[in-house]
Amino acid sequence: MNPRVPPAATTAPAPLQAQLARGNACLDRGAWAEAEACFAAALRLAPGHPQLQLSRALALQGLGRLGEALVLLREAAARAPCDAAIANVLGSLLGEAGELDAALASLRQACALAPDFAAAWSNLGQCHVLRGEVEAARAPLQRALALAPASTAARSALAEVLMMTGEADAAAAEYRELLRREPRSGLAWWGLANLKSVRLGAADVTQLQALLQRADVAADDRLAARFALARALDDAGRDEEAFAAYVAANDGARPRFAWHAAAFDAWLAQVVAAFDAAPAPEADEFGHEVIFIVGLPRSASTLTEQILAAHPQVEGASELGDLGAVIAAESRRRGMPYPQWVGAMDAAGWRRLGQDYLQRTARWRARRPRFTDKMPGNWVHAAAIARMLPGARIVHCRRDALETCWSCYRQLFWTAHNYSYDLADLAAYWRSCDATMRHWQQVLPTRIREQVYETLLADPEAYTRALLDFCGLPFDPACLQPHQATRSVRSASALQVREPLRRDTARSARYGALLDPLRQALARR
Repeated sequence: MNPRVPPAATTAPAPLQAQLARGNACLDRGAWAEAEACFAAALRLAPGHPQLQLSRALALQGLGRLGEALVLLREAAARAPCDAAIANVLGSLLGEAGELDAALASLRQACALAPDFAAAWSNLGQCHVLRGEVEAARAPLQRALALAPASTAARSALAEVLMMTGEADAAAAEYRELLRREPRSGLAWWGLANLKSVRLGAADVTQLQALLQRADVAADDRLAARFALARALDDAGRDEEAFAAYVAANDGARPRFAWHAAAFDAWLAQVVAAFDAAPAPEADEFGHEVIFIVGLPRSASTLTEQILAAHPQVEGASELGDLGAVIAAESRRRGMPYPQWVGAMDAAGWRRLGQDYLQRTARWRARRPRFTDKMPGNWVHAAAIARMLPGARIVHCRRDALETCWSCYRQLFWTAHNYSYDLADLAAYWRSCDATMRHWQQVLPTRIREQVYETLLADPEAYTRALLDFCGLPFDPACLQPHQATRSVRSASALQVREPLRRDTARSARYGALLDPLRQALARR
C-alpha cells in the first residue's frame, strides 16, 4: 500500500510552513533521517499537531521504525478524526504491520471522508488483497483508476488482482496500458513477465534493453526491469544471455536485500535447541482446522494448496502472516526475542497463542471448516505449531533441490525471501530447511508430512489420496483436478496452477554447466 496525502490535507500553522516544506522536500527525495529530524523539531514547537505527526510518521516509516510511526498516527487520528489523509496513512501502515482488520476500518473511513481521494481507494483495494479478499479488491481499485487514470499503484494492483483470478489477458492489458502511460515503469514490465503464461517477444527485449540504458529510471523500476529482461531472454531460449541477465539482476538486488546465512543458522540452532529442551507437545486435536504448507518457494506449495482447496471442506487462504505476528506479539509481551522465552512457556501459554492464531484467522473458516496457511517460511516454526495447535497438520513441500533454487533465483521476491539473490545463500538456506525439517519430522512424525513434487507427478491419484488421508480428509475426486478449483491464488504461480498438471516444468537442464556452482553448493554438508 502507498501512503499518500491528498491536496486537501490539513495544513500546519503559518509559522511552521517553511519547516514543513523542508521536511516534505526531504520525504520526496527519500532522505528519511533528515525529514524525521525536521518534523521532530517542528513538533517541539507545535506539540501534538496532527499534520506534523502525520509527516513525521511517514519519515519514521521510511526509517523502518513502524511501531513509532503507528503511535504517532494513532494520536493524530484521535486529534483529527475527520482527516482523510491521516486515516489513509494509518490504514496503510496498519496493513504493513499485519493489523488487517484495523487497516481495513481506517481505509474505509478515509474513503468515506474523501470520496474523491484516489490513493485511499487504491490502498483499500490493496488491503482487501492482503486479507485474501481478492474479488472485493476489484471495485475500489477500479474506483481509484476512474479518479486517477495515471495511478501506477492502482493499475498495478488491479493487474495483480486479475492475475490472481486467472484473467491473464486482462492483466496483460492493464500492464501494457501502464507502460503506454509510463514507459519507464520497470515494475509494469516485471508484472507482465511474471504472468508466465504471457511471453515477452523480441520487441519487448529491445525496449527493456533500451530502458536499462536510461539514467532517469527509479531504483525499483531498474531492478524489476532487469528481472523482466532475464525472463524474456529465458522465454526466448537465449540461455547464456538469460543466465548473464539473471546474474546481473540478482547482483543488483543483493545489496538492497542483505542476507546473512551464518547469523540465520545460529538463530535456527537456538530455535531447535530451545524446543528440544522443552516439554513434548500434548496430543490432542486443538487446531485441527489448520493445514500449514511450508518449505521453500517454488517447491509446488501453491499446487499442494490448490489440491487441498479443491476439497469441499478446505478454504485456501494462501500466505498468511498471522503465525509470525502471534510469535512476535509474545516476544513484545515478554520483552525478549524468540526463542529465548520458549523454555518459560507451559501448556496453557501455548494454548493461549494457539487461540490467538485461530481468532486472527477466523474469517477463513466462514465458509468451510478447514483452511490452509501457505506461508513458506513457517517451516522454522514447525515445533511451535505443534505446541500452539497440536491438532494442526504440517505439509512440507519438496521439489528437486536444483530446480527449486534455480526457480527462486529467477524470481523477484523483493523483501519476502532475502536469501534468494545469491546462489550460495540459496543453497545454504535449502540445506538449513532440509536438515531442520528432517529433524522435526523425526520428533513429530504424525504431525509433519513430506510432500514430494516428483512423486506427485509419478502417481497423482495415489499421492493425492495419501495427502488427504494425512490431513484427515475424505477422498474427493475434485482434488484430482486442482486446476478447476474456483479461487483466487495469491502467489507467483497463480496462472500456472490453473493449468492441468504438467510433467515438463524442469528448467535447470537447459543451463548445463552454468549451474555447476549451485550444484556444488547444494552438495555441501
